[in-house]
Amino acid sequence: MAITPLMPVYPRSPVRPVRGDGVYLYGENGEKYLDFAAGIAVNLLGHGHPHLTKAIQDQAATLMHVSNLYGSPQGEAFAKRLIDHTFADTVFFTNSGVEAVECAIKTARRYHHAKGNPHKHNLITFSNAFHGRTMATISATDQPKMIDGFAPLLPGFTVVPFDDLDAALAAMDENTAGFLLEPIQGEGGIRPAGKEFIHGLRKACDDNDLMLVFDEVQCGVARTGYLYAYEYYGVTPDIMSSAKGIGGGFPLGACLATEKAASGMVIGTHGSTYGGNPLAMAAGQAVFDVVANDEFLAHVRTMGERLRSALEQMLPNHDHLFDSVRGLGLMLGIKMKTDSRAFVTYLRTRGILTVAAGDNVVRVLPPLNIDESDIAEFVEGLSAAAAEYDVPEAA
Repeated sequence: MAITPLMPVYPRSPVRPVRGDGVYLYGENGEKYLDFAAGIAVNLLGHGHPHLTKAIQDQAATLMHVSNLYGSPQGEAFAKRLIDHTFADTVFFTNSGVEAVECAIKTARRYHHAKGNPHKHNLITFSNAFHGRTMATISATDQPKMIDGFAPLLPGFTVVPFDDLDAALAAMDENTAGFLLEPIQGEGGIRPAGKEFIHGLRKACDDNDLMLVFDEVQCGVARTGYLYAYEYYGVTPDIMSSAKGIGGGFPLGACLATEKAASGMVIGTHGSTYGGNPLAMAAGQAVFDVVANDEFLAHVRTMGERLRSALEQMLPNHDHLFDSVRGLGLMLGIKMKTDSRAFVTYLRTRGILTVAAGDNVVRVLPPLNIDESDIAEFVEGLSAAAAEYDVPEAA
């Protein structure tokens, strides 16, 4: 057979992890990697965290899955915890970020349908966004690499420039249901939206009875030093998707909504076989045991400031490669003057794991429980790698 057993949709690197311990990953031949990618912002407590591991082990030995035809004391408990810590009044649990975004899209459309306005089905989205790879979520972006070969795309989305309030307001019409955006774009290049932009969208939604939908799959769950990034902006969404770090490495997502926003989501409008299973709920509860408190969030902000400061001091030593640092908390991006993907590939050969992103950015997404020694190891390793890096010639 010419095709590989795993469908060849990923450009897989030679890194082949088989074990993790804290901030380190180990390859099948004993190679050691400093993991400042964290599974693309998923392993927010690092690898093998004892509290998370024990919670999953204990629940696996007790009850892993039952149908959502039955009551869910585990799901009810974690949903209540999310409600107590956020703007939301109700939660739908999923297995992934893209499912959480799909639920958010359906919730926004269903709100207007239930009010007798089914024509209000269009969501205004933003350039360079990444909301997932289902047909709905690729239809919500303008990135050619996401949509090439998958036409016809689904109708119901209008893409405008990110962080451009005038463009967003100008796109509104009688069919607009609301706005869907990442308050801090991840795959698009660690690009935080401006506060004026976010506040302007909130006002437009309030004035026109529209839904403000935040995709916090990557920037949520303490990644920014806030439990969710909307708190940094001082704006409350109507609907929000959460995933990645919420399970600490266990597949889990959630769509959170206010009572008003979810008014159309009645029996039969949505479902999931695995969503909210007891094993996932145990993982989510364990993560929140660690991160959902002021002390931990302050730690993330402090480590984020230390990491940013160390990077900003180091970058001028290699100004042929690096331009600037941006982001919030421990969701940082290094803007490069050369190809970021080639440099990320090179860093892997030096035992350092990061993630490439759009706009020629290296994403730095370490576990949130790192300490100053981890930061020092990363920055020193990054600087040493930069000193020996031969910039590839342009094609």
